Amino acid sequence: MQRLTVTFDDDLMGEIDRFMESRGYSNRSEALRDLARAGLVQAGEGVDETRDCLALLVYVYEPDTRELPKRLAAAQLERRDLVVTTLQRPLDADRFVQVALLEGATTEVRAFSERITAERGVKNGRLVVVPKTGAD
Repeated sequence: MQRLTVTFDDDLMGEIDRFMESRGYSNRSEALRDLARAGLVQAGEGVDETRDCLALLVYVYEPDTRELPKRLAAAQLERRDLVVTTLQRPLDADRFVQVALLEGATTEVRAFSERITAERGVKNGRLVVVPKTGAD
């Protein structure tokens, strides 16, 4: 482990202290390590692309877009090796939200996610990747 000295302004330190208190952290080091890990994963930098992952793909889609539900179902069936399960729910009369739990090679999970979110009629797609293994 390496020691690091970092300077934060008072407002940011207050936010970090509130975060620590709300999550039950006993020290700043562990809280900052977790925040750094989360930030790296969010930026796509903290995930070893050669390893397997679990991921959630969340997106909103418009089912009235020409054959979109069929295209989404076909893509999921084609990659049933990655798609563990899906859940969908209507948001309103014109839109559904779908959540797909994915598991597999990180590069393949990202490629599948990009394929789905690039479909015409898919809105607000977001992939959350959780490495199955990695450094602590």
